[in-house]
Amino acid sequence: MNLQSALKNPIFKIISASADELGMDSYVVGGFVRDHMLQRNTGQDIDIVAVGDGVALAKKVADNLPNKPKVSVFKNYGTAMLRYEDIELEFVGARKESYTKESRNPEVKIGTLEDDQKRRDFSINALAIGLNASNYGTLLDPFNGTDDLKNKRIVTPLDPDITFSDDPLRMMRAARFMSQLNFIPEATLITAIKSM
Repeated sequence: MNLQSALKNPIFKIISASADELGMDSYVVGGFVRDHMLQRNTGQDIDIVAVGDGVALAKKVADNLPNKPKVSVFKNYGTAMLRYEDIELEFVGARKESYTKESRNPEVKIGTLEDDQKRRDFSINALAIGLNASNYGTLLDPFNGTDDLKNKRIVTPLDPDITFSDDPLRMMRAARFMSQLNFIPEATLITAIKSM
């Protein structure tokens, strides 16, 4: 599926050119993609995943913008943020996370796009649109989030016990999406919430 219609804002072409300049794959992910597909307001927060150094991509994008905006770097999280007009862009390198029972802080390792999508809360937030010249506008949907949007279902990419134990706040996010979007949670998701 091609979603170039989601990428009308000129910032996406700048991100694309910047990523290609660095030889790095980049994608817009999460709520922006979900809301575009639901034909809702996509808001002013856009999440960009780079397969590589997300902070370096943010700095390259800032260099390629006429006003050279300041890049805020959050070293603890490996993320960077900049503002373009009225949009807040957050950049992160694709990563995989593993948690232990003793700590809420994950062990973070460099990962692939799919690793990054697996660590997302729900399949509807694991959707990604390619931003490089070679895949510009191409939807990547390894967990059938498109079907879950159509069927108004809330499903976790991984087993819900894993997803919720990694970040218990995701249980509240499930309730939020049930309320805001009038979506139905998958039965195993409700079982996991009750048991936790």
